[in-house]
Amino acid sequence: MRRALHTALTRRERQIMDILYRHGRATAASVMAALSGNPHDSTVRTQLRVLEEKGYVRHEDDGLRYVYMPAVPRRAARKSALRHLIETFFDGSAEQVVAAVLGSEGARLSEDELERIARLVEKARKERS
Repeated sequence: MRRALHTALTRRERQIMDILYRHGRATAASVMAALSGNPHDSTVRTQLRVLEEKGYVRHEDDGLRYVYMPAVPRRAARKSALRHLIETFFDGSAEQVVAAVLGSEGARLSEDELERIARLVEKARKERS
């Protein structure tokens, strides 16, 4: 049974998801080959199973091996990760996130980026009304 995507991913799980999003489909062996460090085969297989239990990954049988693929669009996984980040580090406040980005990173944003952000804020205001 698939769980809701509010479950946070570990760093290694995020790396595995990135590999699956890039490749579309991959065996445990190909995921292991693409990972940094020297992950153990059984560890990678366990992490793929956990990702499947969390609802992020599914598999198909291909003879004697499993072929894994993302079970959710990248956008949905991104939203889930962002929601977790906001809840964990910013007390659930989108305002605090924006203030943090504009405060520390704002000086490095181009005028075009700032304008796009302003348009997104304006769009959100209109949609709320």
